[in-house]
Amino acid sequence: MPRFFCPLPLTTGQTLELPAGAARHVQVLRLQPGMDITLFNGQGGEHTATITRMGRSDVAVTVGAHHPRDSEPARTVHLAVGMPANERMDWLVEKATELGVGSILPLHTAHSVLRLKGERADKKQAHWQAMAVAACEQCGGNRVPEVQAVSDLEAWLKQAPTNTNGPARCVLSLAPGTQPLTSWLQQLTPTTPVVCLSGPEGGLSPAEDALARSQGFVPVHLGPRVLRSETAALTALALALALHTGH
Repeated sequence: MPRFFCPLPLTTGQTLELPAGAARHVQVLRLQPGMDITLFNGQGGEHTATITRMGRSDVAVTVGAHHPRDSEPARTVHLAVGMPANERMDWLVEKATELGVGSILPLHTAHSVLRLKGERADKKQAHWQAMAVAACEQCGGNRVPEVQAVSDLEAWLKQAPTNTNGPARCVLSLAPGTQPLTSWLQQLTPTTPVVCLSGPEGGLSPAEDALARSQGFVPVHLGPRVLRSETAALTALALALALHTGH
């Protein structure tokens, strides 16, 4: 059954018009009145809905039963990533959403090739958020991860809280003094939230790496191979979501 993100309150029995994006997708698929679709609004679970009217640019549905299906991982993992160049950031957002990322923070770093600011940064953020929505519709996720506004790494690190009550924090580091990510993860409970910082092509600069460590980010590595920036971030995400204490 086709799935669509509908960021509106959903109540069984109500009739509503789908947001423009979802309505456009219904029309592209040539769905017709009487057909059933699935709606989710990011608040948990999903609803069956029946198409009741197809206009030239609008679609009305009647919301059916709520299904409390939850496909979200037990651990929330937030990725803070030095943006890779070209289309690799698009690919990272899509695949991270499929895996179950909690949120994504795009960062400017010393080695970043991609530089965004102003209107261009806003458009990219909206583009990546739309990609996250589409990935959730495809993969069955019912909570859309937030793609945050593009930030500067140094400024973000300096304002990051250093208290011990927040998520556990790690940084993928090419410098000496690291431990395997798997070893660090096995010290956490299965539900401990994690913030994972990774660099762009070329990794973080020595100064950025040192600043991250000073702000409580534990330096970790993924093994002897040097992975592309987007591959490294996704590998760290997958491991963080998969590894539980004692397993």
